[in-house]
Amino acid sequence: MLGAPVLFEELACADGSKLGIATLNLPKALNSLNLTMVELLLEKLRFWANQDHISAVLLKGAGEKAFCAGGDVVSLYNAMKDNEDPSSVPDMAATFFREEYKLDNFIHEYPKPFIVWGSGIVMGGGMGLLMGASHRIVTETSRLAMPEITIGLFPDVGGSYFLNRMPKGCGLFCGLTGAMINASDAIELGLADYFNSAENLNSFVSELKNIEWKARDASKQLDQLCQVKHAANDDLMPEAQFKLHVKAMQGLAQCTSLSQAVSYILQMPSTDDKWLAKAQKNLKAGSPITMHLVYQQLQKGAVLSLAQCFQMELAMAYRSTTLGEFQEGVRALLIDKDMQPKWQYASPDDVPSALVESFFEPQWDGEHPLLAKS
Repeated sequence: MLGAPVLFEELACADGSKLGIATLNLPKALNSLNLTMVELLLEKLRFWANQDHISAVLLKGAGEKAFCAGGDVVSLYNAMKDNEDPSSVPDMAATFFREEYKLDNFIHEYPKPFIVWGSGIVMGGGMGLLMGASHRIVTETSRLAMPEITIGLFPDVGGSYFLNRMPKGCGLFCGLTGAMINASDAIELGLADYFNSAENLNSFVSELKNIEWKARDASKQLDQLCQVKHAANDDLMPEAQFKLHVKAMQGLAQCTSLSQAVSYILQMPSTDDKWLAKAQKNLKAGSPITMHLVYQQLQKGAVLSLAQCFQMELAMAYRSTTLGEFQEGVRALLIDKDMQPKWQYASPDDVPSALVESFFEPQWDGEHPLLAKS
C-alpha cells in the first residue's frame, strides 16, 4: 500500500453519517510511529472530533504483520547521536515524545467511539494507541508487549497508568520482562476488549457501516457487534500463556523492593514453559537502569491520574535521551544488531539511587510541556 505514512478516509454509513478510518501506512517498518505520523493523526483526530457527520473512528495498520511495532526509535537514536550537546534533550526527541503523549491522551478522552484493530504486533507506541480506545480488538495474530527493558528505555505511552490496572503483579512483570501477550491473555488481563479473526477486517468494517450511528443506542449496537464477532470466532483464540501465572503474580505484588521482585521472577519454575523462560531471559539481559525505572514509575503511578502519569513519563523520556542507556540499547538491538548492549551498570544493585531519582525531576524550565497550549 503506497502513499502517505497515515491514510485517512471517510466511509459513508447506511444512516447518512460517516466512519472515519485512519491507517498507519508503513508496513515495511511494521507501522512504527514517527513524528510525522503522530502529527498527522493528532490533526485529523482533532478535526474528526468536531465534525458532526463523523460518528466513530477506526484506527488500524497496513499489512498483516503489525498494527504498530512501537515508536521509530531509530530516528530517535540518530537525533541523540547527532545532538551537539549530549546533556541537552534533542529537539526532535523532545517534540516526538511530547506530541506522542498528547496523541495517546487524546485517544483516551476521545468524544466518539474509537475502535482500534490491534492485529499483529502491538508494542510500545502501538500499545499507547490501543490502550485509549473505547473498543480494543485483538486477533489470533496479535502479540502485545512493552519491551522497553531490551532497549534501556521504560514502559511509557501511559504504561504507568495501564500497567497498574492489570491484576496485581502482572503489570510489574510485563514491565520488567517485556513478556509477549497473545489475544487470550490480553483480554484476560484487561488490555483488550474483544476478539475477532484477522481475516475479518473488511467484513467488520462493512458491518460498522450498517450501525445506526444517529440512534441513541449506537454505542450498544457497536458493543453487540463486537460481542457477536468475538463469540463467532472464539475457537480461533490462542491458548493462554500468561493466565497460567496470574496467581503467582500476587506473590510478585508482595515484593517490597526491586531486588526482591527481580529474584522472585527469576526463581519462577520455567523448565517446561518456553513463554516464561523467554520472559526471564529478557529480564536477565535487560537494562538495570530500566528495571529501577519500571519499579519506581509503577509505585508512583499507582496514585496518579492518567494525565499526571503522562506528565511524569515525559520527564522520564527527556532524561532518557541524555543518559546514553537508551541510545546504547537501540544501537545493540536495531543499529549494529550485535545483541550485546553495554549497559552502564552490571546489576540493579549497582545503580545509584540519585540517578534513578533524576528521571522524575523536571527536565525543562517553566510550564510543563504537556500543559502548554498548542
